[in-house]
Amino acid sequence: MKRVLPVLVLLGGAALAGLPPPVLAGAPIPEIGGVVPSLAPMLARVTPGVVGISVRGQVLEQNPLLQDPFFRQFFNLRQQPIERRFQATGSGVIVDAAQGYVLTNYHVVKDATSIEVTTADNRRFRARLIGDDPQTDIAVLQIRGDDLTAVPMGDSDRLRVGDFVVAIGNPFGLGQTVTSGIVSALGRTGLGIEGYEDFIQTDASINPGNSGGPLVNLQGQVVGINTAILAPSGGNIGIGFAIPINMARRVMDEIIRYGAVRRGRIGVEIQDLTPDLAQALGTRETQGAVIARVLPGSPAARAGLKPRDVVVAVDGVPVHSGAELRDRIGLARIGDIVELTIDRQGVEHTIPVRIEEATASQAPLPPR
Repeated sequence: MKRVLPVLVLLGGAALAGLPPPVLAGAPIPEIGGVVPSLAPMLARVTPGVVGISVRGQVLEQNPLLQDPFFRQFFNLRQQPIERRFQATGSGVIVDAAQGYVLTNYHVVKDATSIEVTTADNRRFRARLIGDDPQTDIAVLQIRGDDLTAVPMGDSDRLRVGDFVVAIGNPFGLGQTVTSGIVSALGRTGLGIEGYEDFIQTDASINPGNSGGPLVNLQGQVVGINTAILAPSGGNIGIGFAIPINMARRVMDEIIRYGAVRRGRIGVEIQDLTPDLAQALGTRETQGAVIARVLPGSPAARAGLKPRDVVVAVDGVPVHSGAELRDRIGLARIGDIVELTIDRQGVEHTIPVRIEEATASQAPLPPR
C-alpha cells in the first residue's frame, strides 16, 4: 500500500486542480475527437513488396569427438566431415518489380541449395541467386512473376536520430509482421558483425526471421535492410541494426552488373583521429581519419596525399572515423573521382582522387 499511496495522492491533486476526473474501471470509454494518426495507409502500399524467404541447404561439419587425437587413435577413426541438411526462414524486399529483384541478407541464403520466395498474397516463386557479398551481408535474388510490387528505396544519408521507422518481416516464421520505433543511432561500427559496418540502430523490434526485411520511413521508402540484434538474453531488447539502403543499393548494382562486388582503393593506411593525435597534428578537427601511410605509386600518392593528413569529408559528406572512410572508398565505383577534404596542419584542402580496383591482396583493411 505504501507504494500505491503517492500515486493516489497525485491523482487526487490533479482532480482538485480542475482537471477531468479519472475514468473508473468499467466506465464507458470517452470518444476521441479528431482523426487518429495511423500507419495503415502507408503499410498498405509497402507490405505487398515484402516477402518471406525459405531456404534449404546442406553444410559439412566436423564431428567434435574426432577433434581429439586420442579418441581417433583409440577407435581407429579417420577425421571426415559430416553432411548436415538444414532449413531456414528469413525476409526480403522487392526493389525492382519489372526485373523481379529481391534484396535480402547474405546470411539468410548462405549455403542454400534451393530458395523459395513467398509474397504477401501467398504466391510462391522459386528464386535464383544473382549474387551475394558476405562483407556487407547483402544478397540479391530474382523471381519471375506478374503483378509484383516493388518498395521504393529512400536516401539513408538523410536519416536523423529520432526519425520514426517501421520494420517489416517474417519473425519466427509467423508471417508478415510490422513493428515500429525510431532511429536510435547512426553509423554504428566496431560490432564485429560484418566486414563493412555503418549500421542504423533502431528500437523497432527485430527478431529472428526479420533478417533481410526492410526498415522503412513514414513515406514508405526502404531506408535499411534489417540484419542483426543485440540480444544478451536471447531475445529482443530494443537494440537492432540495419544496413543503410545506400550501401545496399551500391552493392546490389555491382552484383547485378558484374556478378560480384569490386572493391575500391586509393592506397592508404588509416587510423581514427583521437584527441591526442589531433593535438599532435595541430588540427582543431575532432572526428576524421588520419592517413598513416601512403603506398608508393597508388592513386593517393599520385593525387598528392601525405601521411598525417586528416580526411574529414568525402564529396562534401563528413567522415567521422577510419571505418567510415574505408566504407566510402571500398564501395565507390571503380574509376570514379572522389573529392577528399583534408586537414593538413590546420589548413583545409580539397584533393580529387581516382578510385582504383583493389585486388584480393589489396582489399581495404580495418583502421588500426
